[in-house]
Amino acid sequence: MTERGLLIVLSGPSGVGKGTVREAVFKDPETSFDYSISMTTRLPREGEQDGVDYYFRSREVFEQAIKDGKMLEYAEYVGNYYGTPLEYVEEKLAAGVDIFLEIEVQGAMQVRKAMPEGIFIFLTPPDLSELKNRIIGRGTESMEVVEERMETAKKEIEMMASYDYAVVNDVVANAVQKIKGIVETEHLKTERVIHRYKKMLEGLQ
Repeated sequence: MTERGLLIVLSGPSGVGKGTVREAVFKDPETSFDYSISMTTRLPREGEQDGVDYYFRSREVFEQAIKDGKMLEYAEYVGNYYGTPLEYVEEKLAAGVDIFLEIEVQGAMQVRKAMPEGIFIFLTPPDLSELKNRIIGRGTESMEVVEERMETAKKEIEMMASYDYAVVNDVVANAVQKIKGIVETEHLKTERVIHRYKKMLEGLQ
């Protein structure tokens, strides 16, 4: 029987650097888990590619996927849908592959209910002023949207207690090492490995 893979969920407020940290995680040649690409109805930012950063889809296509029960989670955020297609995640976990999700806080709470065995990591900024500077630095949002994102971020940070771990994204490389350390630790938990030793002991009888 194949040991089920781990579901690793990274989320945090908009502008905290989830995408940057995720990219750094997967640039590391020692990374042994797969990335589940999210679907969104927002327009691509400069440099983003369909099927690499997100699946960019129309609102109609996204809403049909919701109706068909094909989304593990989804949320509407600042006028756009974001979500995770279910089929890929289930197939990989069943095959024993660890899956990494980078999703919004609303979506993470849905996954928490659907798959409570997952590992939930909250990526937090050093402080709110730094978070605001990062959002403004993108140059993609009006000040009205920036303020809206900041109000949402404050509420999301208050939800940190719903996560298993919190990682401060002050230096990307440090955040990456902490995340990889969390995954390694989870693989060593007794409830994940004890069945192997039970089989070994049974073989000695």
